[in-house]
Amino acid sequence: MDACFYFQLHQPRRVRRYQVFDIGSGAEYFDAAKNADTLRRVAERCYLPATRLLTELARTDGARVAMSISGVLVEQMERATPDTLKSLQALVAGGGAELLSETSHHSLASLRNADEFADQVRLHRHMMKRVFGVVPRVFRNTELIVSDGLTPVVKALGFDAMLVEGADTVLGWRSPNHVYASRSAPSLRLLPRNYRLSDDVAFRFSARDWSEWPLTADKYASWIAANPGDVVNVFMDYETLGEHQHEGSGILDFLRALPGALRRAGVRMVTPSELATRKPVGLLSYPGPMSWADTERDVSAWLGNGLQHAAHERLYSLRDVVLGTGDLELIGTWRALSTSDHFYYMSTKWHADGDVHTYFSPYATPYEAYISYMNVLRDMEQRVAGLKTRLKTEGRRPETKAPARSSRKPKAAKAKAAKAMAAKRKK
Repeated sequence: MDACFYFQLHQPRRVRRYQVFDIGSGAEYFDAAKNADTLRRVAERCYLPATRLLTELARTDGARVAMSISGVLVEQMERATPDTLKSLQALVAGGGAELLSETSHHSLASLRNADEFADQVRLHRHMMKRVFGVVPRVFRNTELIVSDGLTPVVKALGFDAMLVEGADTVLGWRSPNHVYASRSAPSLRLLPRNYRLSDDVAFRFSARDWSEWPLTADKYASWIAANPGDVVNVFMDYETLGEHQHEGSGILDFLRALPGALRRAGVRMVTPSELATRKPVGLLSYPGPMSWADTERDVSAWLGNGLQHAAHERLYSLRDVVLGTGDLELIGTWRALSTSDHFYYMSTKWHADGDVHTYFSPYATPYEAYISYMNVLRDMEQRVAGLKTRLKTEGRRPETKAPARSSRKPKAAKAKAAKAMAAKRKK
């Protein structure tokens, strides 16, 4: 049996409590102080100690993991915690972590705009090359969102494999512990997450009322070894290692012991690119968008109510005019507003899913998140209108397309991706 361990690293640029009186005042959209403080806290509790430990385990035990690091996080680390970025660079350079590709701004663009999705994937690729010196061949979409309409787009963008959710509604009687192919893009390998074994660590590790507490590395390795199939894919947030599961829970001791426990259980640690070369055991179909979030495993965590839909619609109504200004700072700000977290905070779900949304939100209520966000968009609309007026006064015309740096994809591949996305929308 093999095991693939994947970690998502992401921190959004949280919007501050932006009031109606702030519109037109030139006030900052993002809470810079809170974002920097949050990043430093997470770096101290998780990113730095966990990365140092993984670097050590790669050297002494041959441990290998996979990581997807959002461009939003990389930009913040470059400004606020450069030591954290250096530690991740060392881990990658030492062969302890394989980097995956995603959207640069951890956005929901795959659900809305083919051009924006392709642009953000390309921007993330360039960032991984610039910062880490690697060009990923495996793709992990925001929140593991996947559909039959999206997989041909991902393949057209040049990827060999894609991480997906191993949802029971898709797998049916089949096991997630295999490499599959996409029904709508047969040459693209799909790597389904084993959500039960993933959640045992991500959510249940420190739950003292759990029948399996305490979870030891040897126990966990034995569970992986006993699973039927070829490979167990364990995917979770990197923040599990010290932030969501605090150090006092024993999570880092668990991680330190895990490679040895896996080896004793006959389990080999592999990476997604290795799995991408394997022959699939069958085809998987995702008729509608699916993710790894909430009990529904759909996209209702971000687009499940009227507030979220209204905010997302208004954001993308601005895309063409914002990109048309050619103002790189404004375009970057718009893309930072496309991050999925902003819509997650607007969720009005109840019970267990609602508790998770509340845990991550910096706002008192989802309505406060919505009001702040929509006030920001209203201010951006005014900024764009003012910029267009100024350009007209100066006798210059706004650009009619995105600036060259965000349009580097070969025309044939871009046309293929757009065609695939158009076919998705028709279904």
